[in-house]
Amino acid sequence: MEPIIEFKNFTFKYRTQVEPTLFDINLKIFPGEKVLIVGPSGSGKSTLAHCINGLVPFSYSGDISGEYYVGGKDPRKLDIFALSQMVGTVLQDTDGQFIGLTVAEDIAFALENDAVPREELLKKVDDVAKTVFVDEFLDHAPYALSGGQKQRVSMAGVLVDDVDILLFDEPLANLDPATGKKAIALIDEIQKNQGKTIVIIEHRLEDALYKDVDRIIVVGEGRIVADMTPDELLSKDILQQQGIREPLYVTALKHAGCEILPEKKPGHLETMDLSSYKEKVKTWFESVSLPEAALAEEAVLSVKNLNFSYLKDRPVLKDINFEIKRGEMSAIVGKNGAGKSTLSNLICGFLQPNSGEILLNGKDISPLSIKERGEKIGLVMQNPNQMISKPMIFDEVALGLSVRGVPEEEIKERVNETLKICGLYPYRKWPVNALSFGQKKRVTIASILVMNPEILILDEPTAGQDYRHYTEIMEFLKYLNEEKGITILMITHDMHLMLEYTNRAIVIADGELICDNSPAYVLSNEEISDRAYLKKTSLFDLAKCCEISEPQAFVERFIYYDREVRHG
Repeated sequence: MEPIIEFKNFTFKYRTQVEPTLFDINLKIFPGEKVLIVGPSGSGKSTLAHCINGLVPFSYSGDISGEYYVGGKDPRKLDIFALSQMVGTVLQDTDGQFIGLTVAEDIAFALENDAVPREELLKKVDDVAKTVFVDEFLDHAPYALSGGQKQRVSMAGVLVDDVDILLFDEPLANLDPATGKKAIALIDEIQKNQGKTIVIIEHRLEDALYKDVDRIIVVGEGRIVADMTPDELLSKDILQQQGIREPLYVTALKHAGCEILPEKKPGHLETMDLSSYKEKVKTWFESVSLPEAALAEEAVLSVKNLNFSYLKDRPVLKDINFEIKRGEMSAIVGKNGAGKSTLSNLICGFLQPNSGEILLNGKDISPLSIKERGEKIGLVMQNPNQMISKPMIFDEVALGLSVRGVPEEEIKERVNETLKICGLYPYRKWPVNALSFGQKKRVTIASILVMNPEILILDEPTAGQDYRHYTEIMEFLKYLNEEKGITILMITHDMHLMLEYTNRAIVIADGELICDNSPAYVLSNEEISDRAYLKKTSLFDLAKCCEISEPQAFVERFIYYDREVRHG
């Protein structure tokens, strides 16, 4: 069989760079295969994707040596339109992909360009919408949909053109865990039913492996480091060496001293042969003891009987009650559209509740303006580009102080001190656009931190970050929490973040607070996980498979032990 995608001794260097981004790539992908590409940020995996869908060389020019073929043709001899008829790309940022004012218009765009007769066009749009379960949203505006719904509309937009290759760039980045599972299942269904060739680029390896893939290609520093089956890859240390998080159950087995072998089928916990590992896992579990947790007593933030709706008779939040203790690091979790961001906007004063109250240090904050609340409660948005308004780093961090009329000498002192805490002091005279996404995130945290807030609210602090940058940001937040005494509240879809870094999870589903307990309890409870569109941790399933009577305790001990091993 001839490959549908092939690279032979392929090297690519962007015009603006000194060194090549991809070195000597040799790769074959065959028709109907499903391939997962993983690698840390900057490894070259996105550039590899750009070569497949034609953005290289048509949008990003550079120097190419070697050969490459898509659908048996040299992309350099085609144009971007011809390639788009072979390769459909679903972007990480789905908003950047929408063209139509309604879902139906958006799906029909490619067909209208091809002058497909109206009756045929309507039937195709209808069929594809049913395939990806968006047929009930055809008259909705794409921007009004949830993250998971938007992604399915993007899928429909490329499927309608009947392309042979589907390329998914970080399909899980903005999705809650359960919707992420549905997305992976849908991709799997499309591959099986329609025989498409699927290429997935994803940081969240364990979630991407929810359904079988034929091969995993690991890219590191511009080279292909590994190209093997999941069972082969998970039995080696390649992922750890490349700074990619392996599935949690694999890490737990390694902590217990188990040797992971390909013949044990480690690619899926459900089908893995654990018979020879059970006793080792039990012995390890019994050997780990947890330190006593210190409990804070004083409430810094109280939410009482909070109700809110954008439209009358359509409540978004219903009777929400919780307290955040001083010095806590807590998570707010739940499915896309559950009301998590609305809750943070109410706390910060961007929205006003219909009823109920929010107390800061026991005092009602309703009389405080947004500006006054901003001095006590800082909000860091998911996308740093939405927060940054000054071209230079120092000026951006100083902005909040200068608009409040703080003397210049004090501004300089406070900004420099904050930049040192955030590890940004060496870059203080740099332009913001010279920074990486992770560094920009730090700038937005610094611009809030300089105000000396008591509470920091972060919306998806690690979205789109590889494991190294994720750890960097989270360790920094942990430092702020433990050393600077800042109370931290995080809105997140990342269940591992919640397990590893927070001591408490506030779970919201359908506008109601359905659970307020430890992360290990939440992710060990099937009913709560299902209702809030979370995903039960594989650690819980591993404990059950190994016949451990306290699976929740197993999860808690793993998190503590794993952290001790990695950070000391």
